[in-house]
Amino acid sequence: MTLIACDIGSTRIKYGLVRRGCVQDHGTIPSASEEPLARRLPELARTLRALCAKTGTALGDCAGISVSLPTLVDAASGRLLSEFGRFRDMPTLDLRAWAKAEFGLPLALENDARMAAIGEWRHGAGRGCDSLVMLTLGTGLGTGVVIEGRVLRGKHGQAGCLGGHLTLRYDGRACDCGNIGCAEAEASTRCLAALARQRADFAASPLANEPVLDFAAVFRHAAAGDPCAGALRDHSLLVWASLAVSLIHAYDPEVLVLGGGVMGSAGVILPAVREHIRRHVHTPWGEVRIVPSALGDTAALVAGEWLLQEQFPHLKS
Repeated sequence: MTLIACDIGSTRIKYGLVRRGCVQDHGTIPSASEEPLARRLPELARTLRALCAKTGTALGDCAGISVSLPTLVDAASGRLLSEFGRFRDMPTLDLRAWAKAEFGLPLALENDARMAAIGEWRHGAGRGCDSLVMLTLGTGLGTGVVIEGRVLRGKHGQAGCLGGHLTLRYDGRACDCGNIGCAEAEASTRCLAALARQRADFAASPLANEPVLDFAAVFRHAAAGDPCAGALRDHSLLVWASLAVSLIHAYDPEVLVLGGGVMGSAGVILPAVREHIRRHVHTPWGEVRIVPSALGDTAALVAGEWLLQEQFPHLKS
């Protein structure tokens, strides 16, 4: 099966041409998620047509389009159910109608972290196991869950993909989802600048001079001995590791896959998360394998074939 795949994130829109579980060509464009998604669709359409032209692929040769987004999705109806402060027009959009009018192709929709989990399960770090949890560390904190070979969705599509909104501090920071003390509100890229500015030592930290305050900068300056960066790093590691323990307790996976852009610092993150889990998790049967994503940015793209066949069973592989 040949398909066009899009992973619409808070910072970047990743896209690619996928054939038989392999990404043939891919690229990114900015998301501009503070704007309505409808404004990004014309550029996305032009980009996807250019991708097909570059790879010598006719639209008629594609089985369909898969799209993953950072929101709750009703996979059956194709409705986007919420917006979490990003692309605030998402609940008003009919992306299936857009794809039909623009490309003449069926479109399958799913939550982005769930799609990344599917990709790792079918083609990546979770291949060969029946039960896994994926935790993506990035602009937000996303999760996806597969239990005994079935993708967990729940009655309304939110089961397993709201791990970043589990409460870690009942008196913590307010989150865009309406909760207090969510893991995402305590340690994600979108809240990092606010967390840093709350610290008394921020003004004297080299972080204050960074043009873009992200976790790459935090880990870099922490390694150089900056106290402010070190405290932010240690706080975030503790949040992520504590969330991982809760996810293991909730879903009983064989494998926990860590992915997302922040995993550029995997050399620090993986040992810290593994050690915290070793000391705090209750798994009397044995150990959960804690592994990095094998597919990186393409995890949600390669999941597109599985999703299209699930939502449109008549399509040929």
